[in-house]
Amino acid sequence: MANNTSGPGPITLDAWEQAWQRHWKKTGFTSYELHLPDTDAANRERNFLTERRSAEKEKARLKRITAEFERGFKRLGKLGPAVTVFGSARFKPGHPHYELAREVGRELALAGFTTLTGGGPGAMEAANRGAHEAGGPSYGLNIILPHEQSANPYVDESVEFQYFFVRKVMLVKYSCAYIVVPGGLGTLDELFEAATLIQCGKIGPFPLILLGREFWNGMRDYLLFMVKQGVFDAKEVGFGRIVDSAKEAVEMVVRSMPPSVREHLKPLNGK
Repeated sequence: MANNTSGPGPITLDAWEQAWQRHWKKTGFTSYELHLPDTDAANRERNFLTERRSAEKEKARLKRITAEFERGFKRLGKLGPAVTVFGSARFKPGHPHYELAREVGRELALAGFTTLTGGGPGAMEAANRGAHEAGGPSYGLNIILPHEQSANPYVDESVEFQYFFVRKVMLVKYSCAYIVVPGGLGTLDELFEAATLIQCGKIGPFPLILLGREFWNGMRDYLLFMVKQGVFDAKEVGFGRIVDSAKEAVEMVVRSMPPSVREHLKPLNGK
């Protein structure tokens, strides 16, 4: 068993604990606060995490949550058929994963879909950029983060959210398919949110397509291991597909749409 954190193999409990402590001593809790804008919204988020609130404060919070849902419904209710693209905020232009997401946005626009993302940089920016460059509609649902996240310049409209869970509802609710490019914890959270809702019959069935075989193969193998352990049936993840081509992913989305949805698509360039 390895005694350090640099190798690919497992590490000891002590080594893991030391690495964890080193990371958070360096990062520090206060850095989250210092990077947030000094606004009432930022203060409310901080208070939510650190304080016990009275019933009156909880009612006020519920009112803000309701207002955020209502604003999202109003701003996004006018969308035509849309596909949400999930992916990391950390990829820069020129990175293979960035360019792959950019091609996804382009193909979605050509097929007549609205491209919907989290509105930030990285793969989100790339997908919005591809749609924008192709002349298709491009929307971003942005959220304030201590780092990485700001609205990218390739959205026709940016809708800002204070609460992660409200934003995630909107990303899922207003899409008829999901394409997931490589990403980190936030991307996995969004991926499994959509997967769970599809599995439980709460939405869809909608296509959920993972783009990038090399990146996602490890997760596919683990899911198959879970099937063997009996925690779910293989057919329950039949909605998930792993492909390498953006064009193939979008063609799969188009094929999966019922006629009533296809009728509302407005392909560009006669596609």
